[in-house]
Amino acid sequence: MAINQPSGQIRLTNVSIVKMKRGGKRFEIACYKNKVMEWRNKIETDLDEVLQIHSVFTNVSKGLVAGKQDLKKAFGTDNQDEIILEILKKGDLQVGEKERNYQLSSMFRDIVSHIASMCMNPNTKLPYPSTIIEKALTDSGFSVSTSKNAKSQALEAIKMLQQKNVLPIERARMRVSIVTSVKEGKALRDRLKAMADEVEEENIDDEYELVVVVQPGAYKTIEELIRNETKGRGMVQVLH
Repeated sequence: MAINQPSGQIRLTNVSIVKMKRGGKRFEIACYKNKVMEWRNKIETDLDEVLQIHSVFTNVSKGLVAGKQDLKKAFGTDNQDEIILEILKKGDLQVGEKERNYQLSSMFRDIVSHIASMCMNPNTKLPYPSTIIEKALTDSGFSVSTSKNAKSQALEAIKMLQQKNVLPIERARMRVSIVTSVKEGKALRDRLKAMADEVEEENIDDEYELVVVVQPGAYKTIEELIRNETKGRGMVQVLH
């Protein structure tokens, strides 16, 4: 005899559950293992790869789907997509020990990768291999968090390595040449200089040219500023 599954029940297996309490009730979404943190860290952007099913539950384990009335009362809307995104962003992730270890290991690798791309050995002016950064972080007792993104933790780790003198390390810097018309250059010069660690050259002739030393993170901001303010006529170039 066929057994009919009760209405409003969905059974899921091999699932990570993200929970949120709202209006005195608990709401949950069912996600694939290891995918929630990848989405929160912007590694994964496709929701279909994160969610096992586009539904909000009151209890994933029992397969109980939340009713529209409860959703409207708790969230002010019964739009499943909006509610799912809010729970995914702000909810508590319930994970087992294996999955947590995977997340910590994956996050640690991402942090190391960020440090390797942002920093260098001040003595050689060359980037460090990942293995050296990994050992320095381990020796310094750096603790990985799954609730913060990799970049913010990398910045914290760099400060800690510098403070503890575990590894001679400093942020890498870039030499950048900016060329615009004289009029545009004069209008933008103060904003450009404010983003620079050091101004090496400033020339005004047929064109305006500024050569500055900047942190890697400032390059994109400068490039966007020049592109937008000069309508694509200006040029930003990294110098060796």
